[in-house]
Amino acid sequence: MYSTEAHAMFAPPAPESHGPSAPPAGMFDSMPGYEGTLAGGGGGYLPPPMPSYPAPQPQPGPEQPHWNIPSITEETAREALALYASSKCCYSAAPAKDGVITNMEAFNTYRYRLETFTESRSTEWSHEPYNGQPVDAFAQPPPGPWDIPTNPPNFFLESKQTIKVPYTSSMKPCHACVGMGRKPCHHCAGAGNKVCWVCNGSGYRHGEDRCNHCSGRGRENCNFCHGRGSSQCSVCHGKQQLLVYISLTVKWTNNSESFVVEQLSGLSAANFDKVSGKELYRDSQYMVYPVVGFPDAAVMQASQRLVSEHQGKYSQSSRILQQRQTIELIPVTKVTYTWKGNTHIYFVYGNEFKVNADDYPATCCCTIM
Repeated sequence: MYSTEAHAMFAPPAPESHGPSAPPAGMFDSMPGYEGTLAGGGGGYLPPPMPSYPAPQPQPGPEQPHWNIPSITEETAREALALYASSKCCYSAAPAKDGVITNMEAFNTYRYRLETFTESRSTEWSHEPYNGQPVDAFAQPPPGPWDIPTNPPNFFLESKQTIKVPYTSSMKPCHACVGMGRKPCHHCAGAGNKVCWVCNGSGYRHGEDRCNHCSGRGRENCNFCHGRGSSQCSVCHGKQQLLVYISLTVKWTNNSESFVVEQLSGLSAANFDKVSGKELYRDSQYMVYPVVGFPDAAVMQASQRLVSEHQGKYSQSSRILQQRQTIELIPVTKVTYTWKGNTHIYFVYGNEFKVNADDYPATCCCTIM
């Protein structure tokens, strides 16, 4: 009887090596003006230079509109409810068609919105496989992060741009493969082969029957590295060298906040997020001044609070490029109607005539067989 262990030929496995997970700190040069820049994590958002724009001047608020009457007709209210019922899978159209409207009451309200369009800049050390790109580090001092020209979008349109900072690019050996271009295969620990899964490394299947899968070797070639024991470095793509440089990320963000004046109709203010209203007032400039002279004190208080918060918050880590404030009149009509002797209500709101009818009386017209 042959010893199964004697016929198993094991190649000595190489110790598993993945290389450093992150570039070492010494890999990056010290660039004037970018001393705090880190790899991967970035150097944080960079405060912008002080603005040189004049302070905004007060602008008069809009006149109070006449909005104490229903903003829609009875016919429009009925059509809106019919459209609402038809959009629901199991709602009967009967209440919308046969219900009798007994009262329509306006609860129109204001929505104030402030938008602050900002530009922020952050830096981090980056690298890419070296393919002959220009190396310009220390040819001259790099420009400051806020001195690098960009292609900004139109105001209030968000965008992002990544720029290679000039005069920061240098060539370094790849840290992941130590400049070899290849790394030991971690599936076979660099051996190029693994224990045969059929015979479990014995070389035999039953008794003295040689394993056909591995031809009695007890090991099989690694499918991941095709028996080579190594694979191309995924960091340098086999180039052995990296181009290391500082990357500047520029983000344009539209920071928007809204305030809806409380109305006592019973309709949740969250519904207004989905609709538009009639624009009464628009003010767009570098930095706006809180609304003054508006008839509703709640709107003026919201404007005062949000303008102060935005200008204090966003000027610390970004550059304010433009602000815009608007006041909308959102139409809200509470409709009371009767159907089959019972009283029900629904709301029609927004320029889109959206409907909220939580107590719709015929919510299921499906028949279960």
